[in-house]
Amino acid sequence: MLSKEFIIENLKTLIYALIIAVIIRSLLIQPFYIPSSSMEPNLLIGDRIFVSKYSYGYSKHSFPFSPPIFKNRIFSKNPQRGDVVVFKTPADNRTDYIKRLIGIPGDRIQFIDSNLYLNNSEIIKSKISSKDKIYCGNKTISVFTFEEILPNNVKFKTVYLKNDTLSNSDPFIVPEDHYFYLGDNRDCSKDSRFLSSVGYVHKNNLVGKAQFIFFSSDKSIGNFFQFWKWNRSIRFDRFFKKI
Repeated sequence: MLSKEFIIENLKTLIYALIIAVIIRSLLIQPFYIPSSSMEPNLLIGDRIFVSKYSYGYSKHSFPFSPPIFKNRIFSKNPQRGDVVVFKTPADNRTDYIKRLIGIPGDRIQFIDSNLYLNNSEIIKSKISSKDKIYCGNKTISVFTFEEILPNNVKFKTVYLKNDTLSNSDPFIVPEDHYFYLGDNRDCSKDSRFLSSVGYVHKNNLVGKAQFIFFSSDKSIGNFFQFWKWNRSIRFDRFFKKI
């Protein structure tokens, strides 16, 4: 029979471990799972990433269940164009989204003839491939792959549908204290272009900056417990890949 002292000591150990885990998760780093194809080709379904919580300071969304302990951000730092950011969607202040920061407060963003314009200047993009296929939900789509370069010289890959890509949009003017995000999978991403569901994201909704992939697996081939499929399902080449 277990002694009372043994049970109490183990409960203390468990409580201490939970407190430490919450502190690390809230103040330092937090793991996230990529469930959708909106950031392909840079983030794939099944990627598991670490997000730094300290990069932009802290708000109530830095903590589990978003307790109303802060009205605004503390130790606030401004994100930079091109950062891949996890944020709470303005629609419910609960759902985590991950997108690339394109527009900062005061920016004017618009798609004209399938090209992205920032403050009336076209974002430079160079075609890398015309043969790539990526996921869009459960479908596989044919895309053009480009390298885009933002004004601060941040470079990244984006993909656009070969047919029926977004040609033109109304201009988006980013309000004060808000940011504008796009998915790298431009025609398969619910992002700031959808004003009713995502729209402009307030700085208090930022959760953290995506830093690197620590694990990745393709669930369409097999799950983690099917070890005989690991050579095909686990993407070893993506381990510790910087985002």
